[in-house]
Amino acid sequence: MEISLCMIVKDEEDVLERCLECAKNIADEIVIVDTGSKDRTKDIANKYTDKVYDFNWCNDFSKARNYAFSKATKEYLMWLDADDVINDSEIKKINELKNEKQKYDVYMLKYNTAFDDYGNPTFSYYRERILKNCNKAVWLGKVHEAIVPFGDVKYCDISIEHRKLKISDSKRNLRIYEDMNKNNEEFSPREKYYYGRELFFNEKYEKAIDILEKFADDDKGWIENRADALKIVAFCYKYLNNYEKYIETLLKCCIIHTPRADVCCELGNWFMEQNNFLQAIFWFKNALNCEKDEFSGGFIESDYYGYIPCLQLCVCLDRIGRTKEAFYYNNKAGLYKENSRAVKFNNEYFENKLKQEV
Repeated sequence: MEISLCMIVKDEEDVLERCLECAKNIADEIVIVDTGSKDRTKDIANKYTDKVYDFNWCNDFSKARNYAFSKATKEYLMWLDADDVINDSEIKKINELKNEKQKYDVYMLKYNTAFDDYGNPTFSYYRERILKNCNKAVWLGKVHEAIVPFGDVKYCDISIEHRKLKISDSKRNLRIYEDMNKNNEEFSPREKYYYGRELFFNEKYEKAIDILEKFADDDKGWIENRADALKIVAFCYKYLNNYEKYIETLLKCCIIHTPRADVCCELGNWFMEQNNFLQAIFWFKNALNCEKDEFSGGFIESDYYGYIPCLQLCVCLDRIGRTKEAFYYNNKAGLYKENSRAVKFNNEYFENKLKQEV
């Protein structure tokens, strides 16, 4: 398998070399499309490839990415963002993948985008990362662009890490969606979902509720996105101090989708805040029973599948006097995250408390 790495970049001098130092070990060809850099981005790109092209930015990420794909000549296409990193262990896996006899049309790789204090991924999902170079490998969507998987698809135990060094323009994506709205452009179900998310992140809660509730009620949307939309709607209601709708919407998440650990934990947190510890314990234990379906394609916040509910069970059980059981769940939390400062602090607390009880 020969791979063309295709990237779109703008003002990425602080991270591009870091990315390309990784990528040069797996790519047989590197294509860089610059959308208007004013720093040293193109100079850095030219150190790694002679295929550096200019693209007139038009508020459409898909057009830029499809232009990059059009310049590729190898059998397979791969994309990265400038602030992505590939660890040595994953580089080795990709090179092993390139040498496999059986080939697929689309290779789904895990994308880790948030990390804890120890570098462990806390937010991840699968993306279409390596694709057959053909007319089906087409990006769709002006922002939060994606390619619809086609043909034979393989999910791989390979991770790409998204490691930002600077905060990007938080309103850029919202501006693109709002321009689409002003121009009466038709939104796909996926675009409605991401439009609602951008409204939420920019604290436009009432409008986010309107967009996301309609999206969640429409069965044309992907079920993972519909469930996540309801979770976001719940947070909107919470920030608007409408707690009845907040709880009602979280429960609706559990109706349209198999209960997710993050939603169960949010319900547990609510009852914990109300000092209703028995109800909180019920929901945190349910979170522990939720299965983590990494291959669903949905967003996975891994700490909710073990570490967080165990830690919260520890607190709740301690509050109602079930000290030994609380100590048990704190130790269990430590199995999920052995370097946790919270677990270590709790261990000292329980050791002293159990000695006093004896």
